[in-house]
Amino acid sequence: MHKLAIHGGDQTKKTPFGTGKRFGLEEAKELLEALEQNTLFYHFGHKVKKFLSDFNDMYQVPYSVATSSGTAALHVALGAAGITVGDEVITSPITDQGTVIGILYQNAIPVFADLEPHSYNLDPASIESRLTPRTKAILVVHLAGNPCDMDPIMEIARKHKLKVIEDCAQAYLTKYKGRLVGTIGDYGCFSTNDFKHISTGDGGIVTVNSGLEEDYHRTHAFSDKNYRRMGTDVGRMPESLAPNYRMTELQGAVGIAQLRKLEWICEQRSRIGMTLDAGLQDLPSLSIMKIPEASTCTYWFYMFRLILDNLTCSREEFCAALSAEGITNRMGYIPDVIYMQPMFQQKHAYPGSTFPFELSDVHYQRGDCPHAEAILQTAVQVPLSEFYTHQDVLDIVAAIRKVALYYQK
Repeated sequence: MHKLAIHGGDQTKKTPFGTGKRFGLEEAKELLEALEQNTLFYHFGHKVKKFLSDFNDMYQVPYSVATSSGTAALHVALGAAGITVGDEVITSPITDQGTVIGILYQNAIPVFADLEPHSYNLDPASIESRLTPRTKAILVVHLAGNPCDMDPIMEIARKHKLKVIEDCAQAYLTKYKGRLVGTIGDYGCFSTNDFKHISTGDGGIVTVNSGLEEDYHRTHAFSDKNYRRMGTDVGRMPESLAPNYRMTELQGAVGIAQLRKLEWICEQRSRIGMTLDAGLQDLPSLSIMKIPEASTCTYWFYMFRLILDNLTCSREEFCAALSAEGITNRMGYIPDVIYMQPMFQQKHAYPGSTFPFELSDVHYQRGDCPHAEAILQTAVQVPLSEFYTHQDVLDIVAAIRKVALYYQK
């Protein structure tokens, strides 16, 4: 048994991790061209249009809309889907705050379904158990680049006439049974902030998957104050409220160059994730992330669960030992399930008001989603980079194995 570094033994990771530059001359060239247009407004320039055209070609979708952020993309999809006051939207309790912001800004009610314990994604059976006459949409989250089990989710949606919105912020080029996530539901929402596979600093994209021009026009309008900017025709008499979530030409310019790198980035991350899976799957004290059959994960990060009954240490001790081996990590993904945040416990989306929660009898209590809560209590997350070398990945495997075997009962 090798002595752990935290106890004075040799550290597993002895060399720096591989690094690389995300941005270069390709982005600079596109930015210069954007500036030479003498406008940075998306409607008059050509960069946002080119960015979306390239994205549509890559994803084989007829329409998409650019937004100022991934959070904005989700809000735009919800608005275009007709989600409104008092509606209920079923979603995941393990996600970024951006997933629920648009629901609440539409004065709708987030309802949290439980997760499958090993995929960390929505459990279709739990979704069905949360349905009420108020349910209008399902907002699925493809966490860490792992696709949700979409076939049964889409079946539920068709049966109950619900809209399906896919949060693909961490799931670029992820495939579910051969289909790209973001093209399966009614809308697919992507983020291009600095903490995603590709970055434009901030930004987002909404795919409009019905193929209907009117759906596209409605989605496009909702990102731009409900103005209808189509060609030279600009309708500026909105019939209802909508935000201003426009992407700038500078973001679009960077996005054009970033898209050219996306396939390589996702291939690298998939390779890294699969190598980690292969190196860890035999450990009885670990549970690795389960990917749906005939599907691919593009691993925005790598997360596994500890089977604490098979270990002599706590998760805190495991993570500290792994850090001492030279492997950056953190416990879980978010501090607690979304519904345990003060905003949900106090039902205060707006200061001094319980609206829109007062429109529903939904309550948020510890134990509502036991699998999700257990995931966050046992998960360990390791960040990944497409610039990691093969030796870097082998070192991560070796360090995790060293700690797990040391503490294994």
